[in-house]
Amino acid sequence: MTGDGLSVVVQSAAGNSDTPAASLIEGWARRVFTDRAGELVVRIVAEAESAMLNESYRGKSGPTNVLAFPVGEMPAAPGEAEPLGDIAICASIVAREAAEQGKPLNAHWAHMVIHGCLHLSGYDHETEAEAAVMEARERVLLAAIGIADPYDCLASQPG
Repeated sequence: MTGDGLSVVVQSAAGNSDTPAASLIEGWARRVFTDRAGELVVRIVAEAESAMLNESYRGKSGPTNVLAFPVGEMPAAPGEAEPLGDIAICASIVAREAAEQGKPLNAHWAHMVIHGCLHLSGYDHETEAEAAVMEARERVLLAAIGIADPYDCLASQPG
Protein backbone atom coordinates (compact mmCIF):
# COMPACT_ATOMS: atom_id res chain seq x y z
CA MET A 1 0.00 0.00 0.00
CA THR A 2 1.29 3.46 -0.82
CA GLY A 3 1.40 6.43 1.53
CA ASP A 4 -1.89 7.84 0.28
CA GLY A 5 -3.79 4.65 0.94
CA LEU A 6 -4.37 3.50 -2.66
CA SER A 7 -2.79 0.26 -3.80
CA VAL A 8 -2.98 -0.63 -7.49
CA VAL A 9 -2.11 -4.18 -8.45
CA VAL A 10 -1.48 -4.70 -12.16
CA GLN A 11 -1.68 -8.27 -13.43
CA SER A 12 -0.63 -9.09 -16.97
CA ALA A 13 -2.22 -12.21 -18.39
CA ALA A 14 -2.29 -11.17 -22.06
CA GLY A 15 1.29 -11.96 -23.04
CA ASN A 16 1.36 -8.64 -24.88
CA SER A 17 4.43 -6.42 -24.72
CA ASP A 18 2.50 -3.44 -26.11
CA THR A 19 0.87 -2.64 -22.78
CA PRO A 20 1.69 0.43 -20.72
CA ALA A 21 3.99 0.24 -17.72
CA ALA A 22 2.28 -0.55 -14.42
CA SER A 23 3.33 2.89 -13.16
CA LEU A 24 1.31 4.56 -15.94
CA ILE A 25 -1.75 2.42 -15.21
CA GLU A 26 -1.44 3.26 -11.52
CA GLY A 27 -1.16 6.97 -12.29
CA TRP A 28 -4.29 6.94 -14.44
CA ALA A 29 -6.23 5.09 -11.73
CA ARG A 30 -5.10 7.60 -9.11
CA ARG A 31 -6.78 10.36 -11.14
CA VAL A 32 -10.14 8.79 -10.31
CA PHE A 33 -9.45 7.64 -6.75
CA THR A 34 -8.08 10.91 -5.37
CA ASP A 35 -9.99 10.67 -2.11
CA ARG A 36 -10.39 6.93 -1.61
CA ALA A 37 -8.08 4.44 -0.01
CA GLY A 38 -8.15 0.79 -0.90
CA GLU A 39 -6.91 -1.81 -3.34
CA LEU A 40 -7.65 -1.86 -7.05
CA VAL A 41 -6.70 -4.77 -9.31
CA VAL A 42 -6.18 -4.05 -13.00
CA ARG A 43 -5.86 -7.28 -14.97
CA ILE A 44 -4.66 -7.10 -18.55
CA VAL A 45 -6.26 -10.01 -20.40
CA ALA A 46 -6.31 -11.75 -23.77
CA GLU A 47 -9.46 -11.98 -25.87
CA ALA A 48 -10.37 -15.48 -24.63
CA GLU A 49 -10.43 -14.37 -20.98
CA SER A 50 -12.28 -11.16 -21.85
CA ALA A 51 -14.92 -13.15 -23.76
CA MET A 52 -15.34 -15.59 -20.86
CA LEU A 53 -15.76 -12.75 -18.34
CA ASN A 54 -18.13 -10.85 -20.62
CA GLU A 55 -20.30 -13.94 -21.12
CA SER A 56 -20.21 -15.04 -17.47
CA TYR A 57 -20.88 -11.67 -15.87
CA ARG A 58 -22.74 -9.63 -18.48
CA GLY A 59 -24.41 -12.33 -20.57
CA LYS A 60 -22.81 -10.91 -23.73
CA SER A 61 -20.81 -12.95 -26.21
CA GLY A 62 -17.33 -12.03 -27.35
CA PRO A 63 -14.52 -10.01 -25.83
CA THR A 64 -14.79 -6.33 -24.93
CA ASN A 65 -12.32 -3.55 -24.23
CA VAL A 66 -12.87 -3.07 -20.47
CA LEU A 67 -14.92 -4.73 -17.75
CA ALA A 68 -15.32 -3.47 -14.20
CA PHE A 69 -16.20 -5.56 -11.19
CA PRO A 70 -17.11 -3.40 -8.17
CA VAL A 71 -16.72 -4.97 -4.76
CA GLY A 72 -19.56 -3.08 -3.13
CA GLU A 73 -19.81 -3.18 0.64
CA MET A 74 -17.39 -6.03 1.22
CA PRO A 75 -15.29 -5.09 4.26
CA ALA A 76 -11.53 -5.44 4.25
CA ALA A 77 -9.87 -8.08 6.37
CA PRO A 78 -8.22 -6.62 9.48
CA GLY A 79 -5.01 -4.83 8.51
CA GLU A 80 -5.72 -4.99 4.78
CA ALA A 81 -6.79 -2.36 2.28
CA GLU A 82 -10.47 -2.02 1.45
CA PRO A 83 -11.04 -3.74 -1.91
CA LEU A 84 -12.29 -1.23 -4.49
CA GLY A 85 -12.84 -3.76 -7.25
CA ASP A 86 -11.23 -5.29 -10.29
CA ILE A 87 -10.90 -4.08 -13.86
CA ALA A 88 -10.16 -6.39 -16.80
CA ILE A 89 -8.77 -4.71 -19.91
CA CYS A 90 -8.31 -6.64 -23.15
CA ALA A 91 -4.95 -5.59 -24.61
CA SER A 92 -5.58 -6.63 -28.22
CA ILE A 93 -8.97 -4.89 -28.37
CA VAL A 94 -7.54 -1.67 -26.92
CA ALA A 95 -4.73 -1.76 -29.51
CA ARG A 96 -7.16 -2.46 -32.36
CA GLU A 97 -9.56 0.30 -31.27
CA ALA A 98 -6.75 2.83 -30.93
CA ALA A 99 -5.57 2.06 -34.48
CA GLU A 100 -9.11 2.13 -35.93
CA GLN A 101 -9.92 5.42 -34.18
CA GLY A 102 -6.57 7.07 -34.95
CA LYS A 103 -5.72 7.55 -31.27
CA PRO A 104 -2.31 7.23 -29.61
CA LEU A 105 -2.20 3.83 -27.93
CA ASN A 106 -1.38 5.15 -24.45
CA ALA A 107 -4.18 7.72 -24.71
CA HIS A 108 -6.68 4.93 -25.35
CA TRP A 109 -5.21 2.89 -22.50
CA ALA A 110 -5.58 5.88 -20.18
CA HIS A 111 -9.21 6.21 -21.26
CA MET A 112 -9.92 2.52 -20.60
CA VAL A 113 -8.31 2.62 -17.13
CA ILE A 114 -10.19 5.80 -16.19
CA HIS A 115 -13.43 4.43 -17.66
CA GLY A 116 -13.13 1.24 -15.61
CA CYS A 117 -12.26 3.15 -12.43
CA LEU A 118 -15.27 5.41 -12.90
CA HIS A 119 -17.48 2.32 -13.11
CA LEU A 120 -16.01 1.20 -9.78
CA SER A 121 -16.84 4.66 -8.42
CA GLY A 122 -20.51 4.30 -9.31
CA TYR A 123 -20.65 5.86 -12.78
CA ASP A 124 -22.49 4.08 -15.58
CA HIS A 125 -23.69 4.64 -19.14
CA GLU A 126 -26.84 2.56 -19.36
CA THR A 127 -28.97 5.62 -20.17
CA GLU A 128 -28.17 8.71 -22.24
CA ALA A 129 -28.20 10.86 -19.10
CA GLU A 130 -25.79 8.53 -17.27
CA ALA A 131 -23.54 8.39 -20.33
CA ALA A 132 -23.43 12.19 -20.56
CA VAL A 133 -22.34 12.49 -16.93
CA MET A 134 -19.74 9.72 -17.18
CA GLU A 135 -18.30 10.95 -20.48
CA ALA A 136 -18.04 14.51 -19.14
CA ARG A 137 -16.05 13.22 -16.15
CA GLU A 138 -13.80 11.19 -18.45
CA ARG A 139 -13.13 14.26 -20.62
CA VAL A 140 -12.13 16.33 -17.57
CA LEU A 141 -9.81 13.65 -16.17
CA LEU A 142 -8.17 12.98 -19.52
CA ALA A 143 -7.78 16.67 -20.39
CA ALA A 144 -5.93 17.16 -17.10
CA ILE A 145 -3.18 14.87 -18.42
CA GLY A 146 -3.18 16.31 -21.95
CA ILE A 147 -5.35 13.70 -23.66
CA ALA A 148 -7.93 14.90 -26.18
CA ASP A 149 -11.65 14.17 -25.94
CA PRO A 150 -11.83 10.40 -26.52
CA TYR A 151 -15.33 10.68 -27.98
CA ASP A 152 -14.51 13.38 -30.52
CA CYS A 153 -13.09 10.95 -33.06
CA LEU A 154 -16.04 8.59 -32.62
CA ALA A 155 -18.50 11.10 -34.09
CA SER A 156 -16.79 10.72 -37.47
CA GLN A 157 -16.55 6.90 -37.30
CA PRO A 158 -18.86 4.91 -39.59
CA GLY A 159 -21.56 2.76 -38.06
